[in-house]
Amino acid sequence: MKLSIMQPYFLPYLGYWQLIHCADTFVIYDDVNFIKGGWINRNRYLYQGEPKYFHIEMSGASPNKKINEIELFKSPRYSPGEKLLSTLQMAYQKAPAYEEFLPVLKSVILHPEDNLARYLEYSIRTLCEYLEIPTKILVSSQIKGKDSSLAKEKKVINICQHLGAATYINASGGRQLYQAEEFKEAGLNLRFIQMNPISYEQFHHPFVPGLSIVDVMMFNPKPAVLKLLTQYTLEP
Repeated sequence: MKLSIMQPYFLPYLGYWQLIHCADTFVIYDDVNFIKGGWINRNRYLYQGEPKYFHIEMSGASPNKKINEIELFKSPRYSPGEKLLSTLQMAYQKAPAYEEFLPVLKSVILHPEDNLARYLEYSIRTLCEYLEIPTKILVSSQIKGKDSSLAKEKKVINICQHLGAATYINASGGRQLYQAEEFKEAGLNLRFIQMNPISYEQFHHPFVPGLSIVDVMMFNPKPAVLKLLTQYTLEP
């Protein structure tokens, strides 16, 4: 069984969905510390040919808290979700696949959930269903019997062993963090996913890579996105 593990990110770039796609089981790593300035609560979209950040507002976020201990910001005066949705609609209303993808985007952004981890879990499951990704999705904090006292590489290996994985697949950026020998000694194959070079039309502007899956979905019909999901290689 091929397993991948990653923190829940907010509408992440194509490579995140490829990581899910290439595995038999994907674990949403919600019981690790929140990373300030990372991709858990923000991403990038295209506005007038330039990459801009969008984010979800949180309450009491801290690197001293686990992701599943953080709440979303709620205001009686305005809806942060509606504001974000309006921003993305303004940016992509003339994109070719706008009408096709908008109902899914609305479902994700306006999902009525206060907990950050559960909100992100819903978005991941919703988009996986829409993108026809058959991978089984588990939530780390809900896996009974794993050793939660471990950290870093040992914690990942423990989850792999506990779930009966033969291969662990990580994003290519993890090469500095994980050593093949450690996984081999634990009876696991370590592989890294590398996204192939891709590009698509973005309002006739020079292509900007690495944007949110929102950008991919707005500019490409669903069949084209399904093909992009397979544009990767697995490397030792």
